[in-house]
Amino acid sequence: MTVRSYTHFINGRFDGASTDFVERKAPATGETVATFASGTQDDMDRAVQAAREAFDKGPWPQMSGMERAEILNRYADLVKANFDKLVQIEIEEVGKPIRFARGDVSGVVGLIRYAASLAMQMVGSTYTNLGANKTALLMREPIGVVALVTPWNFPALILAQKVPFALAAGCTAVVKPSEFTSGSALELAALAVEAGVPAGVFNVVSGKGSVVGKTLTEHPGVDFISFTGSTRVGQEVMQASSKNVVKTSLELGGKSANMVFADANLDDAVDGALMGVFFNNGECCVSGSRLFVQNSIADEFIARVTERSKKLKVGDPFDEDTDIGAMIDPKHHGKVLEYIDSGVAEGAKLLAGGGAASGAGHFVQATIFDHVQPTMKIFQEEIFGPVLSITRFETMEEVIELANDSPYGLSNYVWSKNIDTVMNVAKRLKSGWVQANTVIDGAPQLPLTGVKGSGYGYEMGQAGFEEFTQLKTLFIHTGPRTPVFGR
Repeated sequence: MTVRSYTHFINGRFDGASTDFVERKAPATGETVATFASGTQDDMDRAVQAAREAFDKGPWPQMSGMERAEILNRYADLVKANFDKLVQIEIEEVGKPIRFARGDVSGVVGLIRYAASLAMQMVGSTYTNLGANKTALLMREPIGVVALVTPWNFPALILAQKVPFALAAGCTAVVKPSEFTSGSALELAALAVEAGVPAGVFNVVSGKGSVVGKTLTEHPGVDFISFTGSTRVGQEVMQASSKNVVKTSLELGGKSANMVFADANLDDAVDGALMGVFFNNGECCVSGSRLFVQNSIADEFIARVTERSKKLKVGDPFDEDTDIGAMIDPKHHGKVLEYIDSGVAEGAKLLAGGGAASGAGHFVQATIFDHVQPTMKIFQEEIFGPVLSITRFETMEEVIELANDSPYGLSNYVWSKNIDTVMNVAKRLKSGWVQANTVIDGAPQLPLTGVKGSGYGYEMGQAGFEEFTQLKTLFIHTGPRTPVFGR
């Protein structure tokens, strides 16, 4: 196996200044697949300086929206041309099954193309009714140098929810990817420059969050911070940003409810229950890890979900038939197993799985618990693994209360053929995202946001694009002006 070796990508090229590297071992095999430069404060300073120079003095913010769109569309073409390479990196570094890795890279192409269209739609507004000789323009401008911190579970896809939108707005960016999965970000930065993005506009520094991540989020040269990751680290980012009074957007943890009413299409809902929790190995912030089933269908429905779960294939992520790959690293693997043990200890009924799966990698069996109570850890805490908690309910009022009984508020899912049920439940759920009769679905046009412990701010859509902009008010007086002083 060829081991990929990466340095930082600063000011349009791979930077040769690094001397310290860390190995990335594939979570599915334990083999070394890549080495990444272990960044320092000086490395991050150089990256921010490059982005600052590119924003203050470079051509990118001054280009027309059409020019930026043309370059971004060339960028999408290059990502598509390098599809297989990027898929391989996702599989090896993350441990996700190949069919989901393909979906991620396809999603990257779509996000870039959508962002390219927004580059030509950066509009403000005009007020012409302010009185005689008075006009005001609200001008939308790029916010400046943006710090983008991305997680390990979707290293390419979540980067594409940020970078193309920032670039479309005319910003320059410094990306700090996860130290586990930096390959995608570094490859995507190089492809952006190949497409025509000027040097300094898209920079990537790899390394530990405690070093380069901290330096980036506290840096006085940064104008906006967009972070995706755990709620705990998100709180640290909020504190860091306060030192320089910098705008932030935080997409944090989740504990989504997947609610199945008796009138749902049960075939679809069974598949949605499995997809909701086992997609991407369960390492997904919008995972439907809490399944609520109405009492009248509960026994039959839960039996069908359990039977299907036992047929899922856990193992080699390069195998086309694999459903669940490997946990990201040994520490996280152990944490997921501890949650399973806690479910048993607290009295939940184990229906399937319940331990590590065989193989050289960090594999966990597809695990299902029934009769989970709201006081249990597996109900309240984000597990980030293939573990499903099932709770039964009788009424709409009851399930809404159960769904909202969470410190998180990122996403929720509703299964019902009754539009009244869907609308009533959706309006009362405390989450930024609700989906009906589908799960972990979406499109580049649709913004994602959270409430409560899941953060704030927007990713994707027009709202996500506008996160990378700011409004400037220009008030204009024309014609004669009546003196106020010294008359």
